[in-house]
Amino acid sequence: MGTARRRWTTIPGVVLAALSLTALAPLWVPIAAVADLLRGRTRLPTVRLLAFGVGWSWLETAGVVAAFALWLTGRRHDLPAHYALQRWWAANLMRVLRTTTGLTVDVDGAEALTPGPVVVLCRHASLADSLVSAWVVIDAGLHPRYVLKRELLLDPCLDVVGSRIPNHFLDREATDSAVELDALRTLATGLGDRDAVIIFPEGTRAADAKRSRALAHIAERDTPRAERLGALTHLLPPRPAGTTALLRGDPTADLVIAWHTGFEGLDTFGGILRALGRGAPRVQFRARRVARGDVPSVDDPAAFTRWLDDRWLEVDRAVADLLATAPAGHRSSSRARRSRSRHSRRSNEPMRS
Repeated sequence: MGTARRRWTTIPGVVLAALSLTALAPLWVPIAAVADLLRGRTRLPTVRLLAFGVGWSWLETAGVVAAFALWLTGRRHDLPAHYALQRWWAANLMRVLRTTTGLTVDVDGAEALTPGPVVVLCRHASLADSLVSAWVVIDAGLHPRYVLKRELLLDPCLDVVGSRIPNHFLDREATDSAVELDALRTLATGLGDRDAVIIFPEGTRAADAKRSRALAHIAERDTPRAERLGALTHLLPPRPAGTTALLRGDPTADLVIAWHTGFEGLDTFGGILRALGRGAPRVQFRARRVARGDVPSVDDPAAFTRWLDDRWLEVDRAVADLLATAPAGHRSSSRARRSRSRHSRRSNEPMRS
């Protein structure tokens, strides 16, 4: 689908959704509440999810209108204005998320992100973790450049605003991977001390079936690597090609390894409803910086891949530890804690390399 055709479909669609959900709230709120209660869902997860949909659709509408106003005033290429719009959108979407679901976010290590330039390698478990990582990075005072799948262009704000600031929407079905890798190398070129490039090395949201398929695919080419990564229990095997391309784009950028818990099982609509029914989601976000000098050269692919695999195995164990120590039956307040007030003294420690 071409850009114009896509936008003529998605933008009116999201405006219509905002108007319809708001106008029909007196109808869908009691119906959804009764449906929840009949299923024993006393926290009304369907109502909460639809309420989030109201907030999301209005924020999308406002973001597109603001982007249109920038275009009308000849500021289509005004990066500071678009970064400000991105910051406003992410902060308010987080506000809507925690208001409707009770989400809390505990951040340890956000200062590891600064100064740039940095390449951030982030765990991927849900669509929502892209928002949380953006919120953390923006709150640290950085301008994020994202590697995202092309399908996310169906989100109007990501489509319009995300295409005006440095991002790359990856075509995962591309027949020529060299074109995509060249685009990633370009994306990481010219980074400054306020820039961060974020990539999800797993390539997709983690799930047991996906992990089994990925390991089987690796085993066809590299049996020792598949055996080594067979110890993964929460993450998917990392794909080194994209990270390698980003590091080639900026030979000086440090790496930041980021992981989180709290989004497990939230990769489907049913999983989200079950999670909201159990209680207020609590996300724990962790980040550790690795000096570029401690990273093997990408000109030695075998050494770099082994290094990346070892880091990913460490993250997998860290996720397991966080999950094991999470308080049972945790119920959090609806106010997310700001990242700068929750840093641990350990957050400056580099990840073991």
